[in-house]
Amino acid sequence: MSEKTPYEKLGVSETAPFEEIQKAKDHLSHKHSDNFETIESIESAYDAIVMERLKLRQEGKVNVPDNIRFAEHEKKVSSYFSASNFNSIFDWVQQFIDIPSFNDILLKTGIFLALSLLVGFLRPQSSLTPLFLALGVFVNIYFLNKKENKLNRALLITLIMLSLGMIAGGSIIQLFYDSNITEEFSQSFVSIVVFFIFWLSSSFLH
Repeated sequence: MSEKTPYEKLGVSETAPFEEIQKAKDHLSHKHSDNFETIESIESAYDAIVMERLKLRQEGKVNVPDNIRFAEHEKKVSSYFSASNFNSIFDWVQQFIDIPSFNDILLKTGIFLALSLLVGFLRPQSSLTPLFLALGVFVNIYFLNKKENKLNRALLITLIMLSLGMIAGGSIIQLFYDSNITEEFSQSFVSIVVFFIFWLSSSFLH
C-alpha cells in the first residue's frame, strides 16, 4: 500500500481551501492530542501542504492567504522586525550625535584641557576653582549654542551635564579616596570631571 499524501493524512482534497485545511489540522490535533507521533505526522502533513501552496503561489498558480505562516517564514519575519527595530533605535540615537571636524575638536580639547590643568595646578588656591568652573559653564553654553543657535537648549544641556559631572566626580571620590582628602582636592577633582563631560557634550552632542 502506498503511503498517504499530506492531503489524505488531513482528510481533505487537493483543491480544498486553506480555511478547510487549517480546520482539519486543528480538529485532528485536538482529537489526537495525547499521541505525540500522530501529532507530529499531522504537523508534517500541514507544513508540506503549506510549502507546496507557497511554491504554487510563487509560480502564480494559486492564491495563499497572507495570514498563513510556518516556522521558517516566522523566523524571517522575526529577524526582519528585529533588524528594523534596531535600525530605528540607531537612527533615533544618531540624531543626537555630532561628528565634529578635527579643528573643532582640537579647539574644545585645548580649552577644557587648559581649564583642567589650571584647576589641578591651582589646587591650594581653592577660591579660584569656582571661577574656572563658571568659565567652563559659559564655554560649554557657547559651543552648544553655536551649533543650532538655541540658547535655552544650550543652557538646559549644560546644567544637566554640570549636575552629572558633579555627581560622578563626588561618587568617584567616595569610592576610591579616603576621608582624609582635602576640600581643595575634592573641588579640583570634581571640576576636572565636569570639564571632561563638558568636552564630551560640546564635541559630540548634536
